[in-house]
Amino acid sequence: MARPVVGIITNHHLINETYCVQAGGAMVNEAVAEVSEAVPMLIPADPRLVTVNELLDLCDGFLLPGGRPNVHPEEYGEEATEAHGTFDRCRDALVLPLVRACIERGQPVFGVCRGFQEINVAMGGSLYPEIRDLPGRMNHRMPPDGTLEEKFALRHTVTFTEGGPFHQLMGSREVLTNTLHGQGIKKPGNRIVVDGLAPDGTPEAIYVEGAPGFTMSVQWHPEWQAGIDPVSRPLFQAFGEAAREWSLAKSLPGRKSA
Repeated sequence: MARPVVGIITNHHLINETYCVQAGGAMVNEAVAEVSEAVPMLIPADPRLVTVNELLDLCDGFLLPGGRPNVHPEEYGEEATEAHGTFDRCRDALVLPLVRACIERGQPVFGVCRGFQEINVAMGGSLYPEIRDLPGRMNHRMPPDGTLEEKFALRHTVTFTEGGPFHQLMGSREVLTNTLHGQGIKKPGNRIVVDGLAPDGTPEAIYVEGAPGFTMSVQWHPEWQAGIDPVSRPLFQAFGEAAREWSLAKSLPGRKSA
């Protein structure tokens, strides 16, 4: 049986500050291929090159990874400030309608870090520009120095809702995660359920209430050591299973087309 195809949204990047590329992280590709057991297909985050309808037909699920640029605050009715950092308007223009289409169709979509924030904004939610500036909040950003092991080290707990989907998937209400983000959810979007919180109250795990497909998304980076980490592995396995189910059901009568 052919593996399902997972579209992975890329990020704009400059090599040597001159050559423009659309890049994806190797850890994400490996997690999708080895743990989700799907074909990772990199998608240029530019609506001039690909359309939402084309992607819905090509892929069985989508992974929205992290990225240095943030969702532009105009997407949730606020003005940009220096604290909001850099932006990628092409990714905004492609991914936000893609998220809404996936949720409507029941097509699997898995948001990680910026992707987690994109799903919230796509559903009408808003973001804080800088979590660490809020009273009582910890610094969730990546440590500026150190090895990859130190940057992706487990740094805080996440507590899930009793009996919620994350609790059921993990088999535990409390897990340890890494943390490498500056922004975070301010107002949850329509039907966004915050199912996991950091000790300082920062939302860390969400899903879309009533969505017919996989929408579990996380603020941390589960792609790090996804094959052996007890928190990351079940997430990628569940996402892969959802993509396989979508792939198998494609030809069934009544499948909604793009």
